[in-house]
Amino acid sequence: MTSMPAGLPATLLRRLQLFFALSRTPHGLIDMAAPAMAALLCLGRFPSLGVTVVGLITVFAGYTAVYALNDLVDFNVDRRKAEAGGLRKEAGDLDGMIIRHPLAQGILSFRAGLAWASGWALVALAGAYWLNPVCVYLFLSGAVLEGIYCKLWQVTPMRALVNGAVKTLGPLAAVFAVDPAPPPLFLAVLFLWLFAWEIGGQNIPNDWTDLEEDRRFNAQTIPIRFGLPRAALLIVGCLVCALFFNIAILWVSPLSFGTVPMIAAVGINIFLLLRPAFRLGEGGEARHAMALFNRASYYPLANLLLVLLRMAYEV
Repeated sequence: MTSMPAGLPATLLRRLQLFFALSRTPHGLIDMAAPAMAALLCLGRFPSLGVTVVGLITVFAGYTAVYALNDLVDFNVDRRKAEAGGLRKEAGDLDGMIIRHPLAQGILSFRAGLAWASGWALVALAGAYWLNPVCVYLFLSGAVLEGIYCKLWQVTPMRALVNGAVKTLGPLAAVFAVDPAPPPLFLAVLFLWLFAWEIGGQNIPNDWTDLEEDRRFNAQTIPIRFGLPRAALLIVGCLVCALFFNIAILWVSPLSFGTVPMIAAVGINIFLLLRPAFRLGEGGEARHAMALFNRASYYPLANLLLVLLRMAYEV
């Protein structure tokens, strides 16, 4: 029997890390909390084992494919940034925990990245169809909108609205996966809640951290076009809306949330969103924007834990 070369496992692991870097898997795994939370809030209980397993695989595949798609569409732009000395790994950058944009840095080939994204997209499509064909349309819509979002980088700051819609589609698909006819009110509140969180806690702060680099490339982002004071006001406004929609989604869920969970929900909003947002408004530095982005990234996970605790204990 031919023995495996000593360095092969390490080489394969390193190769796999590059693909995970392309899909920003550490961040993607955290993002998976949003669909899980949405499904539980809508259904009010755990779905069947089959739906749970297929749902988790589908969600992982979907986020893995769409995050990779972002780098594929932005390949030429990111390569120009890399040639200009950008794309360095910043301390505390959640999206750069492994390597930032391995395609643009020439560490991973475009063809390999395309094959990776396509393979996971097929898995996501198969799982989505099995769960509910509506989920297929939502996944495809998310992929198309993600491509449009990337292409609008140097066109209009209103691309942030596209990004906000993209982030809601995974949780909306999860709702249709467990309930073929979910209440319209629940869908509307869920959309508005996650849309406000994405714009105020993720999109604008992320563009704030890239402010100087974006200026060099004539990018059209909210911090550049509207200025930092107005960007800070938009962030706070969106996150205050997220707080109210968070309370509303708990109110319309079939799960009954008492006083203690509601207070906990307010605390989550203050600690992960509003406190770092006000700190960013006062300090205005890129590190404050990155701190808000990183904290806000854990917002769906914190809410998922709250929902799980409510399901485990009557409080």
